[in-house]
Amino acid sequence: MKIQERTGAGGNRSATSAHPAMGERLPSPPRERKPALAALAVLLILVGALGATVLVLRAGDRIEVVQVTSDVQAGESVGDHVTSVLVADDPAIRYVKWNQRVKLKELKAKSTIYAGTVVIGDMFAGGSTLPAGKASVGVSLKEGQYPAGIKSGDTVAVYRVGRTGSSGSRGSSSSSSSSSSGASDAPIVERAKVSHVQVQKDSTISSTNLPVTLIVDSGAASSVADAASAGEVALVIVPGN
Repeated sequence: MKIQERTGAGGNRSATSAHPAMGERLPSPPRERKPALAALAVLLILVGALGATVLVLRAGDRIEVVQVTSDVQAGESVGDHVTSVLVADDPAIRYVKWNQRVKLKELKAKSTIYAGTVVIGDMFAGGSTLPAGKASVGVSLKEGQYPAGIKSGDTVAVYRVGRTGSSGSRGSSSSSSSSSSGASDAPIVERAKVSHVQVQKDSTISSTNLPVTLIVDSGAASSVADAASAGEVALVIVPGN
């Protein structure tokens, strides 16, 4: 009888232990998966990686273009004052490519282009680009008729020099001398712009003279041309450069 009671008691303990103890968590329901969000996250990662790759490739896609090394005045050609630089290719910008530099020399600047500028095609035009009321005059100068270091873009005064009364009567000589004195005191042109200075390497013919192109008022062009044909022009750099 006692054995049965003990056995029954043990069975009761076993049955009681089947219930969860106090404080023990109940199993949570399985989480709901959202495959659409996961796919969107993967897509965003791929798009970002692709965009970064394109930017790197575009940064490495460079072209060789023209940059001016000195100021180029309106109506002037770039000449040999150019160098090449690498820039990122952009179809929206009309860069002048380095292999187009020979053709570029045939064009004239529409306005002043400053040293260090990467040029584009819209800065140049064919033919004359002289402002209204201006004329371009060429002079050939001997040493002593121009200041050392004269260059394109300089502002100069144009004087008529060298007239002497070596021929003719004394009265004529006196008159000529007086005319020369008056001419040397006042410039033919008070302010002219140097458009071009032809250095020795620009010419295939060796010459001791320095060819210079001046931009002057149209009304003074004939006087400058007349003095230039007689070899009686001298240039003086004036303030304003």
